[in-house]
Amino acid sequence: MAVVHQLSSGWLLDHLSFLTKINYQVGQPPGPWCSEDEPPAVALDSIPAESPSSFADSSKPLPVGGGSCQTFTQKYTFRAELFKITKPYIAPAAHQEYQQSNGKHDLEEDKKENSVSIIGKKRKRCIFNQGELDAMEYHTKIRELILDGSLQLIQEGLKSGFLTPHSEKQDACGEPVTLPVDTCSLPGLCAMAKHLPPLHETELQTLQLMEDDLSVTDKDLFSRLIENSSGFTKMITLMGQKYLVPPNSSFLLSDISHMQPLLNSKKRFDVIVIDPPWKNKSVKRSHRYSYLSPSEIKQIPIPELAAPNCLVVTWVTNRQKHLRFVKEELYPSWSVGMAVEWHWVKITNSGEFVFPLDSPHKKPYEILILGRTQGKMTSSLRDAAVGLPPMPHHRVIVSVPCALHSHKPPLAEVLKDYIKPDAQCLELFARNLQPGWTSWGNEVLKFQHVDYFTALPSGCRL
Repeated sequence: MAVVHQLSSGWLLDHLSFLTKINYQVGQPPGPWCSEDEPPAVALDSIPAESPSSFADSSKPLPVGGGSCQTFTQKYTFRAELFKITKPYIAPAAHQEYQQSNGKHDLEEDKKENSVSIIGKKRKRCIFNQGELDAMEYHTKIRELILDGSLQLIQEGLKSGFLTPHSEKQDACGEPVTLPVDTCSLPGLCAMAKHLPPLHETELQTLQLMEDDLSVTDKDLFSRLIENSSGFTKMITLMGQKYLVPPNSSFLLSDISHMQPLLNSKKRFDVIVIDPPWKNKSVKRSHRYSYLSPSEIKQIPIPELAAPNCLVVTWVTNRQKHLRFVKEELYPSWSVGMAVEWHWVKITNSGEFVFPLDSPHKKPYEILILGRTQGKMTSSLRDAAVGLPPMPHHRVIVSVPCALHSHKPPLAEVLKDYIKPDAQCLELFARNLQPGWTSWGNEVLKFQHVDYFTALPSGCRL
């Protein structure tokens, strides 16, 4: 289970546990051999996993078949050190020093200073621009909700031993985490794939990864929805790079100009989670990824992908411009209403915020906007008709973040009370795959690269 503790304020999540319980095993079906010294070669093979239900615990032992040796497997597990966040990114002491050196500024005074118009070529330099002032005002409104809710969950985590108090021993033993190098530029490949000859309509149908399917072409991976509907983990190769595809998952690797295969699948989704590539100064400086304009984000075909009463969840940065856009323009254009705000709060393994809560720049939280697609019924009648409780306001999701940029926490368990049990789930702009979910994006396989996993000792399962 990803949920460690649940209170009225929200949830404490264990993202690493969620990833560890996915049955990433690649191997050879049972055969006449039974020697660890002479295992057969492994290509795009697979072994049985547990029940392929959306949120099944696939860490349980495999069922034993005939004979004394069930199967040779290579098991992978997500690299645990990528969740070893022992210290805040910015220490509270450094933040206090920053405040003392720059002085404390009254919000109302800053607003007055920002609104002064001076005739002439020169204007008085403001410490904060209007966007920053808006963010500070929003932070003031939600600060106590985030602080109180988070501290309750953190306290429960410390009591249960899930979180451990920080010690000097951790500093002495801690080693810097080495992140894998991006050896395959998926967005670049998606751009190149646009120049490939188009497939016939019959070839655009969903491609099933079958047990004996050893040849998946690069063209297939760029042009079709790929589905692993069996209870088997698959390893596929793209441009010489290996990626793990978990059981009961499907994906489309493309950019926003080539979403038609997803629409052709005829699936309509009860949950759609969106993590748009928002434009900001940091992204522009780092060239970390290509961003989309608000008009381009509005073109995402949510109405065509959404089932009735679909729950739409959008990740938003702390820029108030983006928050207002989602609530006032984006959701209305998709006929999504009943919007509520939740917050993901990022902490260290010892329960400290990764950034000081009142930092004028980086905040230790991100925003989620949740709403439902609207029909002709009122919201109360709609919820009653589908037997779902109304979405609560201002819940917090507290977790230790992954060291990988924008590896968001899993939402399946925190949303389960607000969706039907057999819900079809979709993640847009995804960078990883989940059992029971369909994922789309031009980096959809990024965190499925084998380098983000550790290969465990392999051999016969007796």
